[in-house]
Amino acid sequence: MSAYSVSIMALAGLAVAVLATASTGAVSAADCGSTAVAGIDWGGCTKKNLMLQGGDFQKGNLADADFTLTNLSHANLASANLEKATLVRAWFTGSDLTKANFSKVEAYRSGFEGVNAEGATFAGAELQRANFNSAVLKGANFEKAELGRVTFNKADLTGANFSLTNLSRADLSGAKFTGPISFDRAFMFLTRISGLDLSQATGLDEAQVSLACGDSNTKLPAGMATPTSWPCDAD
Repeated sequence: MSAYSVSIMALAGLAVAVLATASTGAVSAADCGSTAVAGIDWGGCTKKNLMLQGGDFQKGNLADADFTLTNLSHANLASANLEKATLVRAWFTGSDLTKANFSKVEAYRSGFEGVNAEGATFAGAELQRANFNSAVLKGANFEKAELGRVTFNKADLTGANFSLTNLSRADLSGAKFTGPISFDRAFMFLTRISGLDLSQATGLDEAQVSLACGDSNTKLPAGMATPTSWPCDAD
């Protein structure tokens, strides 16, 4: 068989493969210019300074994307993958983040007010000074996350996991939860826990609570004494 014949056959095979892919409706690689729709693939795309509120990103791939200063409020991000995304000063006010993956994101000073993030994971995330006020965070995973100066006023933290988390100067004092909540090896330097019922908290030890800031209304696990340093001075 001649080299010319082999080349013709190879090109024909490639054409058949392309047509087969198109006919099966297979999703192509990231399409950064496409409109937001459920299942979107914006992996690695740059989407800074945009108004994307109310968008549908359910089960979408947004990993490694850059949403710096972008408005994603009231959006549907349920089960979306945002691993390693850049979310600096982005806001998600009122969005559905149920079971979404925010692992290892950079989200300094971002707004998560009133989100539903039940079952979401923020493991290893950089969330310094983020706002989770009034958020539903039932079963959320913050393991190894950086939560310095994060606020959780009126947030529902039932079943949340703060294992190995940096909670320095975070404010949990207005949060609510029922049942266990894990603080295993969390760093709690000046963490505000005034008024919290931590009687069922797991992983807490005296060294942690002595660094934290509670008051006479803070309830600690059985057998744990109230630190003499409480209450802390205003920060």
